[in-house]
Amino acid sequence: MKRIAIFASGAGTNAARIIEHFTGHSSIEVSLVVSNKKDAPVLEKAQKANVPVFVFNRDEFYDSNRVVEKLTGLKIDFVVLAGFMWLVPENLIKTYSERIINVHPALLPKFGGKGMYGMNVHKAVKEAGETESGITIHLVNEEYDKGRILFQANCAVEEKDSPETIATKIHALEHTNFPSEIERFILTP
Repeated sequence: MKRIAIFASGAGTNAARIIEHFTGHSSIEVSLVVSNKKDAPVLEKAQKANVPVFVFNRDEFYDSNRVVEKLTGLKIDFVVLAGFMWLVPENLIKTYSERIINVHPALLPKFGGKGMYGMNVHKAVKEAGETESGITIHLVNEEYDKGRILFQANCAVEEKDSPETIATKIHALEHTNFPSEIERFILTP
């Protein structure tokens, strides 16, 4: 059984879809939901789905091995970032090299990097006059949004679209594709 830890900071809609996708799966399970915010709604969603949770602070993440020790102690095989905004520290990247998966709400390499998350991305897409946007599922390395791209899916951006309507289209792509692409990556030798 391959064990996943999901890192999330917010509402947890992607995390909930991933948990749902792998519930009862024959070879993959979500074993832990991890957050840097003790009041993040994702934690309640995880607990309702009977997935254990773990909360840490900035010092524990960047200045200690507490998070890595928790993951390795639970024999976590893969880390999935689902709405987690902090840059992943070197100790976690080294421990889970080529095994940390993220979804970005744009077609990388466009609209990536520090500060390019959530509504900031959708506003930038709209302001640039783009005719399409999408999602990029990629591996995580030491730089924001620079890891190897595993999958992209796109959607049209129409003149009448606002950043909010773009966000709705992007969430639909994430919910449809992220769980199955995680599965494909984990199960492909």
